[in-house]
Amino acid sequence: MAEKMGILGRKLGMTRVFSHDGAAVPVTVIEAGPCPVTQIKSEAQDGYNALQIAFTEAKPKHVTKALQGHFAKADAGLFRHTREIRLDKSPDNKLGDQLTVGMFAPGERVKITAKSIGKGYQGRMRRWNFAGSKDTHGCEKVHRNNGSIGNNTFPGRVFKGRKMAGHWGNETVTESGLLIVGVRPDDNVILVKGSVPGPKNGLVLIRKQ
Repeated sequence: MAEKMGILGRKLGMTRVFSHDGAAVPVTVIEAGPCPVTQIKSEAQDGYNALQIAFTEAKPKHVTKALQGHFAKADAGLFRHTREIRLDKSPDNKLGDQLTVGMFAPGERVKITAKSIGKGYQGRMRRWNFAGSKDTHGCEKVHRNNGSIGNNTFPGRVFKGRKMAGHWGNETVTESGLLIVGVRPDDNVILVKGSVPGPKNGLVLIRKQ
């Protein structure tokens, strides 16, 4: 599925800014770019149109020999992270071109993809908001249990997707319709209204809506 142009960034944290009418607006501060174009894919050669962009400079000892050769084609340095963005048509960009926060403007809507904060192994009540058993006579040591998970003889198994205890978080999450409050090209910073998935210093992908 084709996507609109985007940029990689790092979530710095949250703060607030004041609008023209004096209202306090909670924002997430993201350090985004500059992201060099490290590979260009075309429909004729690869079957689809896409750009590969990179973020966070790295030392040679942290980059494999294969990736060093790959980055050498763009002659833009070595990087820790790369992401591919599919496009509707062949891009006008060339290898080594820098993508910056200047592609965004205040008032635009974007979608942001990141890894959510991992919560570890959690029970049914916290993970799925189960009510739990009644807290009264007749219930002993089952207050936070999930109860029955299947039937007796038919179908005689537990259905796939049953809500149970397990690992919570640390999943790829995309938040759509986030409003850009401010763009600061000199600092490579973009301010997005509200919260953004992931922990501080987490990698995020910002794409146009």
